[in-house]
Amino acid sequence: MDLQDLRNRIDALDDQLLTVLNERMELVKKVGELKRSSQSIIYRPEREKQILDRLEKHNNGLLTRQAIDAIFFEIFAVSRNLELPERVSYLGPEGSFTHQAAESRFGGMSEYLVLPTIHSVFESVETGRAKFGVVPIENNQEGIVIETVDFLREKNLSIVAEVLLQVHFTFASQSDSLRNIRRIYSKDIAFRQCGKFISEYLEGMDIELIPVESTSKAAKLAAQEADSAAICSSISARLFGVPILFDNIEDSDQNRTRFLILAKDFVNIKSDDDKTTIIANLPNTNRPGVLYEFLKDFNDRGINLTKIESRPLRGTATFRAWFLVEFLGHVDDPPVKEIMHKYGTHLKALGSYIRIS
Repeated sequence: MDLQDLRNRIDALDDQLLTVLNERMELVKKVGELKRSSQSIIYRPEREKQILDRLEKHNNGLLTRQAIDAIFFEIFAVSRNLELPERVSYLGPEGSFTHQAAESRFGGMSEYLVLPTIHSVFESVETGRAKFGVVPIENNQEGIVIETVDFLREKNLSIVAEVLLQVHFTFASQSDSLRNIRRIYSKDIAFRQCGKFISEYLEGMDIELIPVESTSKAAKLAAQEADSAAICSSISARLFGVPILFDNIEDSDQNRTRFLILAKDFVNIKSDDDKTTIIANLPNTNRPGVLYEFLKDFNDRGINLTKIESRPLRGTATFRAWFLVEFLGHVDDPPVKEIMHKYGTHLKALGSYIRIS
């Protein structure tokens, strides 16, 4: 079988794929009509996980779970747009890692609202200008995103899902030779996280490292200057049409950022692997043992706590704190209900959602 024969077979399979996908979309359209008539929620992360788990179980080919997820998340996103187009806001600029996280769940066809601050993303969802919002919550190398944590307490939004993104940086330039590059643009944190590449590949070269406000801005500048380069995300290099000379140049391949998808008055159905986030405004936190007793309630009920972050309780002259708490399980689980009932208004459930991290 020669190359042309192989290409002909691929073309035939592509035709079959198109036919099957159109058949799927016809069914999706009918599902959307039923959901609209009953005012059901369109985005169901637990249903998507069930589909992906089933496909992985039945898979006996070359596709990895990561590949299956990437393909079908795009299919899911197209399907949701057929059911009911919904606007998604995210922390900009375009080409940022938050943009990449948003596209990984809502696809390239969704209507996006690119906003300059985390506060504006929360506000867009709270006011109904966007159905969903995507914001970063933490990076495993740099820690928690304080703004996001604080607004989770201040705003009345629900956590729909979490997205875990492996952070990769690319070296992009219009020039095909390092010797012709005079300036490299990037965000200060990206320079820090790609220090090994910079010291090894650019040693002895008279190249200026110029910090800018975002890796997207870096890619935009590199697209305009033939003797410059950007350390940026692959999505921003693609967005501004800058060729990638080197990929995955970060020092650590363990760099991960976690993002939250937010909505208003959203409740997930229980799955077989949930995580819950709550806000705890415990009374009398200056009294010895208050936090211990609270944590012990989880331990006594066999609930695995995965995160606890303290934040200052502003507006008082004391040094009291409130807590962001995450644990495995759903808010409707009987042991969790016991704790929520015990502490009453001192606890605020932000949402239970499919555990990714």
